[in-house]
Order: sequence, then structure tokens, then C-alpha cells
Amino acid sequence: MDSIINLQDITFTYDIDTPRPALSEVSLEIKRGEWVAIIGHNGSGKSTLAKTINGLLLPQSGSIQVGNMDLNEGNIWDIRKMVGMVFQNPDNQFVGSTVEDDVAFGMENQGIPREEMLVRVADALEQVRMSDFKTREPARLSGGQKQRVAIAGVVALRPDIIILDEATSMLDPEGREEVIATIKKIKEQSNLTVLSITHDIDEAANANRVLVMKEGRLIDEGTPEKIFSAGPKLVELGLDLPFPEKLKAALKARGIPVPAEYLTEEGMVDWLWTSVLNK
Repeated sequence: MDSIINLQDITFTYDIDTPRPALSEVSLEIKRGEWVAIIGHNGSGKSTLAKTINGLLLPQSGSIQVGNMDLNEGNIWDIRKMVGMVFQNPDNQFVGSTVEDDVAFGMENQGIPREEMLVRVADALEQVRMSDFKTREPARLSGGQKQRVAIAGVVALRPDIIILDEATSMLDPEGREEVIATIKKIKEQSNLTVLSITHDIDEAANANRVLVMKEGRLIDEGTPEKIFSAGPKLVELGLDLPFPEKLKAALKARGIPVPAEYLTEEGMVDWLWTSVLNK
């Protein structure tokens, strides 16, 4: 896979009088088609990092490359067309009086012809399973439905990259599962690159790779299995543990031998069934 995002020694400070930068010499590479999760406690720099990738914030030093373009004031709008962002609160993204009007809004700003717009709106709503709600007012939808409409608005713009900036944090478990399933489906269909900024460890477990941030620095990276197997270290960073790791800790405290390696929920069920329940 070729690289689609490349950051080299990014440093960003909101206020020059602040003793610690929001980002400090961060370097990373994201391959086309990857799903990368960025985790860390509040103030670790996750959302700031996301906003530098599409030029909402410009770093004081370092370089950013998206696609084959170096991010600068001359091509910032071309890069923003490549990067779609879905934020924490979908209500803050709605501008249309109906669902289909809202999905069309971004395309109107880009001057896309009406005939093509209609096709894209229908296609995007179909992808997020919201076609039956196209004439509804966004305000009357559930939280999960609202976020799926917000995703449709981004998908209709046909970006190469989608950034989920705490996009599931305000949803209940059912709504969270809806949104993650939607992103998975769209990613597979369109070979999207997904960057997920999240506190939700179960959401991060869907990623190909997890980046861990602390105080503006990238301190670790690896597969979900590698990152989540270091349970106590995650707790020290103020992060939660995936449910299988919590269950392993509880079983270990009761004197039951548990696997050392990280287990997904499916892996935990298989292990419980074969090694514990059948004994």
C-alpha cells in the first residue's frame, strides 16, 4: 500500500505562552486503505492532530503530506476535498431542513452539477441505510441516525480519507455499533482510509493499527492486539480496557489461568467455551 498521509516532526502550540505544545514533534505515516485509531486521554493532542491533517490548524513547524501534495496555503482546498471529517455532535453539522438537503449541502458548496448531486445523495443515503428518512427533519432523528446522516454528507463528497473525531462518543451502545458498522461497510466498498480519534477502546479494536498519544507526543503504535495486551499501561494513561481484557483481569484475580495474548470478544468466547466451560 502506498502512503496517503505523512507527517514529519509536527509541532503545534495554541498559545505561545503555554509551557507545553499541543503537538510536539509528531511523525507518522498512514497507508491508503488503512483504518488507524488514535487514542489518548483528554488533552493528549488527538483532535489537534486530526485538524492539522486537513489544514484546519497549521503547525508552527514540520511538514504534512496528504496524497501526493504538501499541505500549504496554495493547495489547502484541494486537500480538504480529499479529507472528510465527522465530528462528535452531528447537530453541529446539520444545515439542511431535510436529510437529503443536508447531504447535498457540501456538494452545492463545491459546485457539483445538480444531476450528479441527486445521484450522489441517493447513493450516500443508501450506503448508510437512511434512504427511507430522506424527507425527515434531521432534528427528529435518533443519535445514531443523525450520525449516519452526517457520514452520508461526507461520503457524498467522495473523499479519499474519513476522519472520525470522537464521532461515536455521544451515542448509546446501539448507535455506536450502527455507526461503526456503517463505516466498515463504506470502507470496504470504497477502499477508504479511516482515521478514528476515539476514547472508545472497542471502536479502536476495529482498526488495523492503533496510535497512542500522551501530552502531545506519539508514544506507542501497533496492532490492537499489541496495544491492548499492555492493559495496566493503558489504565495509567487514563484509558479504559477492552471488555475481554477486563474479563481476563477478573478471572485472573479469582485464580483462573488466562491467556497472555490479547483476545477479541470472539476469541474470548471461544477460549471460555473450550478451556473453561467445557472442563
